[in-house]
Amino acid sequence: HTQRDYSYLYIPHPTSSRNPLAATHTLRESTIMFASGPNAHSTSSRSHGYQKVTGNVPKSAPRRSNPIKRIGPMASIPQQGGNAQPLKKQPIEAREAIRMGIPSKGRMAEDTQDLLKSCQLSVRKLNPRQYAAEIPNVPGMEVWFQRATDVVRKLMTGDVDIGIVGYDMLREIGNEDEDLVIVHDALGFGGCHLAVAVPQAWDNVNSLSQLKSDPRFSKERPLRVVTAYVNLATKFFKDQGMENVVITTADGALEAAPAMGAADCILDLVSSGTTLRENNLKEIEGGRVLDSQGCLVASREALLKRPGVLEIVHEMLERLEAHLRANGVFMVTANVRGSSAENVAEKICSGGSLLRGLQGPTVSPIYTPQNDGTTKEGQFYAVSIGVPKTRIYETVKSLRRMGGSGVLVFPMTYVFDEEPPRWTSLLAQLGLKAEDFNHLSRGEAPVAR
Repeated sequence: HTQRDYSYLYIPHPTSSRNPLAATHTLRESTIMFASGPNAHSTSSRSHGYQKVTGNVPKSAPRRSNPIKRIGPMASIPQQGGNAQPLKKQPIEAREAIRMGIPSKGRMAEDTQDLLKSCQLSVRKLNPRQYAAEIPNVPGMEVWFQRATDVVRKLMTGDVDIGIVGYDMLREIGNEDEDLVIVHDALGFGGCHLAVAVPQAWDNVNSLSQLKSDPRFSKERPLRVVTAYVNLATKFFKDQGMENVVITTADGALEAAPAMGAADCILDLVSSGTTLRENNLKEIEGGRVLDSQGCLVASREALLKRPGVLEIVHEMLERLEAHLRANGVFMVTANVRGSSAENVAEKICSGGSLLRGLQGPTVSPIYTPQNDGTTKEGQFYAVSIGVPKTRIYETVKSLRRMGGSGVLVFPMTYVFDEEPPRWTSLLAQLGLKAEDFNHLSRGEAPVAR
């Protein structure tokens, strides 16, 4: 109480409250801290900072006669531990339905559904107030909307078989659980990283080594770190050999903790870094804990024991891989003169790696109409090449130098491999033979063995 001569009032953040400033006229020289998280009844998953608001009331305003009763600490329960009961694993035979869990709210939920829709795996919710849904193109699978943290927990307990979640949550909640298998580690959305951030006023602290050797912190006065990632933070500081650290947890609005004096620094997700800068914080060298983005995860037990799960994962993985690989790739087609298809192919391949496409140029004859109504082969050949979007014009100029004309450019939607590399990797993780599942890519019935 001797650290400051002003008071804090927590109210819901403006992004989640209908009338956040309704009570400001009753305050006199007080500081309002807009907070997110359950303690402020906020629906925002990330803080957009704090604002300072002052108000005036008559000096004769009545004072509270009874002392304020402290309800409890302003921190949330750790992810695991404390008095929480250990997660109980459901037996595989407890249900027959195949279940997939996806985030229910926020940007992660929107990006997940957008990606699935782009892969012709649109999620259909029969009732907007229910949490159950389906994917019509994947019959026999239930889709359940859950909080991101609960997607991981339900994978661990066996309540769902497949899930889409951020890698940060997978590492924090899953805590390297052996039953969790990463099927696809780069879905292309939710990109961010988990990092340590300190006040910008700390001019002499710009790296983790400088923070570690800072004389202000000791066993008697440890470094106070606030984070929503207790497990990852504990492991990170332990691996760095930093013993004089106390880690506390909160659900959101972490950026204000150092300014309030509630913590010395934070460990939180960073995307653009704007929120840190607006709250006078900075990242430090060596303080990057991990990189994160959306990933597809499955239960090892479900993959091996629940009928149909492996087949559904194969189809989803093929669709996702084909769509993500095609992202940013364009097909360039041009008419090129030549004496034969082989002659044109040699000419194109001599133009460098850019003109070789995914596996090589596709060359096919063009049949030119003649005056007598017949067609003649051999004057022009159509050349098709897949190239990155950033190199389209460079490719067009190269084709022109080789006599190309009538150049067409159009985006690619899917690029299907003979078999997705991640599928082969998944089978290896599960100890399964790839040749036993060749029928899946051909849409054939399994061969009896």
